[in-house]
Amino acid sequence: MKRTACVIGAGPNGLAAAIVLAQAGLQVEVFEAEPSAGGAARTLELTLPGFLHDFGSAVYPLGAGSPFFSSLPLSNYGLEWIHSPAPVAHPLDDGTAVVLERDLAAAKSSLDGDGPAWGKLVQPFVEHWWEFASDALRPVSSIPKHPWLMARFGMNALWSARSIANRFRSDRTRALFAGLAAHSCLALDEALSGAFGLLMAIPAHAVGWPIPRGGAQSLTGALCNHLKKLGGSVKTSSRVERLKDLPNYDLLLCDVTPRQLMALAGDSFTETFRRRLQAFRYGPGAFKVDYALSSPVPWRASECLRAATVHLGGSFDEIAESERSVRAGSHPDRPFVLLVQPSLFDPSRAPIGKHTAWAYCHVPNGSKADMLGRLEDQIERFAPGFRDCVLARRVFSPADLESMDSNLVGGDIGGGALDLRQFLFRPSPRHYATSAKQIYICSSSTPPGGGVHGMCGYNAAKAALVSLSPRRSGSMTSNQS
Repeated sequence: MKRTACVIGAGPNGLAAAIVLAQAGLQVEVFEAEPSAGGAARTLELTLPGFLHDFGSAVYPLGAGSPFFSSLPLSNYGLEWIHSPAPVAHPLDDGTAVVLERDLAAAKSSLDGDGPAWGKLVQPFVEHWWEFASDALRPVSSIPKHPWLMARFGMNALWSARSIANRFRSDRTRALFAGLAAHSCLALDEALSGAFGLLMAIPAHAVGWPIPRGGAQSLTGALCNHLKKLGGSVKTSSRVERLKDLPNYDLLLCDVTPRQLMALAGDSFTETFRRRLQAFRYGPGAFKVDYALSSPVPWRASECLRAATVHLGGSFDEIAESERSVRAGSHPDRPFVLLVQPSLFDPSRAPIGKHTAWAYCHVPNGSKADMLGRLEDQIERFAPGFRDCVLARRVFSPADLESMDSNLVGGDIGGGALDLRQFLFRPSPRHYATSAKQIYICSSSTPPGGGVHGMCGYNAAKAALVSLSPRRSGSMTSNQS
């Protein structure tokens, strides 16, 4: 009899896991609670008709640079990456902006004398991106395939963002690095925050920070269609309340966070494993706003029109104070804001002559504070007249985000806190396996963590397949209940 597998959740990791299992010859069914697949990688009309907004993720350095996604023929299903001229821009109060160029040589020459230091930090990994990514996007406990490369990265990985930024001479370069590191949701004085800054900077030069033509749904659609070609299926509007209610499958992979996994299958686990899941900690939340605009964002620094992603926060110290405040459970007066302006480079996102934008700031997990005024003040600070361009807006509190994707617990878009303790053992020392032999977890709550790269699902599915190997469980054609 053919082996069967069930995947709960059709986010990028769930779909990646399903594809790996289908490639191995299993009959795979994916159950998705929402009306459309994708999780945080969905595109919806959130404001006005004809304005297409990415509900969650929008820009994909790790998607384009994913060792697994890049191995799939996703372009055959319509996926097309669009690159803005520059990956990211960072405006400053003097009316100029620091722009991170995609070409590493151009970036080094533009960084105010910090080119040699920037190159020393990132160049070895840019030049060997695929070797580096295959190791960096696995559990830290794995034996690296490229030990010297990873050892070199490890020399910086535990440093704080401030420690790394202090290697630069220019306040402009330090501000740029702060914006990259703040994606971690860590305080910029914390260990590992520097590593996340590097993990944003390196792919900017190696593979870019592209957007999918038509929105995030294009990536999800390509994954779903490839899975269908392999014989798998995705059933939307199919919420699973308990794994015990499902038919017997040889493998059950769950693209959910530990809280949902406990609800789905807690009574199937040992008491020790249940305690580990209950102790899992979630990170800060996001307060997000989608905009329908009458015109492009009116940046004071015209260089910002070259980048799909713009970081708003001023100096290193200001961004550090914002992120420190959030980590301490407070709401910053001047939050660090991440803004994406996809319609500048993909006109399919809005009616002719109109535009879309998307912005969020970090807030304490589960926050109920209305950050709209503070968020828009930051945009206006660098783009005076922005509010006059707004045709409509859709505001998402952390609770609103969670209501549309239950994995976004308290608005946490990273699948759980990524401080040192939880980085090493995420969500437990078992990583993907649970104490129930046929149940695995494959969400961003597992290594390597958040980011649309599919590697959590890929790694989990590979681990699950080992349990079905002849050496572990007998013939692949035997029936296992």
